[in-house]
Amino acid sequence: MDDILNGLNTKQREAVTTVNGPILIIAGAGSGKTKALTHRIAYLINKGIDPTNILAVTFTNKAAGEMKERVLRLIQNIIPVPGVTDTKKPTRTTRTGKYSLPTISTFHSFCAKILRREIHFLGYDNNFVIFDPNDQLSLAKKIIKNLGINSDKFKPATFLNAISDAKNELIDHRAYEETNESFQKETIAKFYNEYQKELKKNNAVDFDDLIMFAVQILQKYPQILEKYQTQYKYVLIDEYQDTNQAQYTLTKLLAREHNNICVVGDDWQCIYTWRKADFRNILNFEKDWPNAKIIMLEENYRSTQNILDASHGIISKNIYRTDKKLWTNAKGGDLIAINEVWDENEESRFIIAEIAKLISEKKYSPKDFVVLYRTNAQSRAIEEAFLQANFPYKIVGAVKFYARREIKDILAYLRLLTNPADTISLQRIINVPPRGIGKISMEKIAMEITNITDEHCLKNKIILPLKAHKSLLILSQMISTLRARLDKLKLTKLIDMILSNIGYENFVKNGTDEGESRWENVKELITVAQKYNNLNGEIALKQLLEDVTLLSDADDIEPKNDTVNLMTLHSVKGLEFPVVFITGCEEGLLPHSRSWTDPVQMEEERRLCYVGLTRAKKIAYMTFAAQRNLYGRSENNAPSRFIADIPEHLIDFRSQISGDNDDNENKVIDMP
Repeated sequence: MDDILNGLNTKQREAVTTVNGPILIIAGAGSGKTKALTHRIAYLINKGIDPTNILAVTFTNKAAGEMKERVLRLIQNIIPVPGVTDTKKPTRTTRTGKYSLPTISTFHSFCAKILRREIHFLGYDNNFVIFDPNDQLSLAKKIIKNLGINSDKFKPATFLNAISDAKNELIDHRAYEETNESFQKETIAKFYNEYQKELKKNNAVDFDDLIMFAVQILQKYPQILEKYQTQYKYVLIDEYQDTNQAQYTLTKLLAREHNNICVVGDDWQCIYTWRKADFRNILNFEKDWPNAKIIMLEENYRSTQNILDASHGIISKNIYRTDKKLWTNAKGGDLIAINEVWDENEESRFIIAEIAKLISEKKYSPKDFVVLYRTNAQSRAIEEAFLQANFPYKIVGAVKFYARREIKDILAYLRLLTNPADTISLQRIINVPPRGIGKISMEKIAMEITNITDEHCLKNKIILPLKAHKSLLILSQMISTLRARLDKLKLTKLIDMILSNIGYENFVKNGTDEGESRWENVKELITVAQKYNNLNGEIALKQLLEDVTLLSDADDIEPKNDTVNLMTLHSVKGLEFPVVFITGCEEGLLPHSRSWTDPVQMEEERRLCYVGLTRAKKIAYMTFAAQRNLYGRSENNAPSRFIADIPEHLIDFRSQISGDNDDNENKVIDMP
């Protein structure tokens, strides 16, 4: 028992030792929520509760694995744990005499286990397969063709995203048909119906079906619900603020018989509403469970008090939130470093200089730093600066800028302009966007074409289906025409013409948020090209391709563990670093321009900034640029309103703009 309760503060101990009844643990950033959750599981087992009666659910395999590992270490002296317990040591058994372990799983893995036993109630075989995104896409294309849907107007991803959203709200294909209010929804309803028929025909489910089908079975068959309620008398849910309607309903169904539900979360850190996460689930917990005990974990073990107070200044402007105030024994600390820079290039150089300075003082190593940004496109300038400075880095949760599929596509077109015999680039883009050139035709072209502009060869020496042959000639003519005009076109204009000729914007957007992000990356490539516009067209093109190649070669250096981390604000949730840089703290980026007219989205942007700032243990920087080149245009945006929300006495303001450094301590920042 001492091993389980040792090291817990008063509130954590209360969360761990309250055995029965509904419990809501509001766990502030860095307050030890995982510790409270895992120690609670161990405490329940130590009190004689059968481990098989305990269910703990979280969102990622990584989180589930960490929870399981911690629990196993805590209970190894209570019950035998395979691979952990020394079998020679005397151990206690559970009441049943079994040595089974608690169920610690992700939502989707847990529901898959339910369906393996019960899906026959829905007319499926228990050996069903789970379609991955590529399987879904192939199926979607087939259905679009069979239904005669206009594939130019309705992209597969549009349907798949709409269906995913519906399933997360527990709206099946029958219910969706009743909600169609427009031609688009009516079309999606037809697709949804066919999609589910095809899945069933293949004895397949998709990722979202796992939870929706499990809920449907539990709701429709009381005897099945009773079986799982009897098994799982104690239900624990991690990151409760990130649950969607389907996950919320599943949780409530399982726990309502015994009322022994413990949820852990923080509404201040809900940043996934675009995935249908509903932070109101945590705010309404007391309504769902009237006798719930509410426990606030407000002692922070990560950050200094100055970082916590600055973060509180930002999040306290939100209306829809719980009320708490984080505190720590690490009093004071460095002020929040607010830095004005001229543009994104100076921003990147400033970050590298600050990191180098702190490392030279032997206070930190590269792995202690993280550079955060709101959009992936911002990483381009930062990544280039790190490469040019030969500074070790890694991009977390994203593909490197010049390795991204959409960037490689456009670079392949550009390479063909300088070298029409580049068959590797030709193979990459010959059917991108789709031109009706099938696999067999592509193989013929790869074997027989050595120069895309050799029209004699294309017309007379290669036999292809009519559509493929026509498409190949059109591509060849486009390359030839642009090659002839190289010296008359600025590089940015050349890229614009390629994008326009091939219809890449419509192709890459594909009706998805990911598509929008990919198109933003393409526009960021135009920003890169702007600095070559003062050169002759062909020289500019060759120089760009050479520079990009050199950057890519440098990027292939053997990766080191001790590297600076670059990632989006969304990717950093759940992590912590001694030193944090939040870049692009400008109106339009953070908060994103999409949130300006939507108070709900603005509150999410504020939570996103809060999450970023509370990742810092010792030092936090926030940077903003006087002007920023992004998406192919130069913008002059005001500093983020979130900077103005930080109490003035917590800010150390510095301007990196030439001429502004003499009296920067007293400089007033103009806020929106």
